[in-house]
Amino acid sequence: MKNCYCNSNKIFSECCEPYILLTQKAPTAESLMRSRYSAYCVQNVDYILATTHPSTRKFHNKKEILAFASQNTWIKLEIINASETTIEFKALYIDNNLKSQMHHEKSTFKKEEESWFYVDGEWF
Repeated sequence: MKNCYCNSNKIFSECCEPYILLTQKAPTAESLMRSRYSAYCVQNVDYILATTHPSTRKFHNKKEILAFASQNTWIKLEIINASETTIEFKALYIDNNLKSQMHHEKSTFKKEEESWFYVDGEWF
């Protein structure tokens, strides 16, 4: 059994995988953000796009997301701060030049009709 990519200390099949497979809906913004990180790890671009708010989805390119997801080795997710609709996190990864990188973002989420969506983020 594989530990979840999102660093939750849970098993993937009991943590983010049901959200990524669309068998369950993420109940909170944080659970959605964690599942989106895990989706990058497993390169499930369709889930990443489906959970991006329709008002900002047009700014995201499937090919570019897949390239970013697949060209990096995802190491760890750290939640810095979380509220009901915003999550600040650091995603640690190794790029295709074998250099350690960190994506630090404060993301905004919105709930519509029982589903959470990623709206946008501020990068640090």
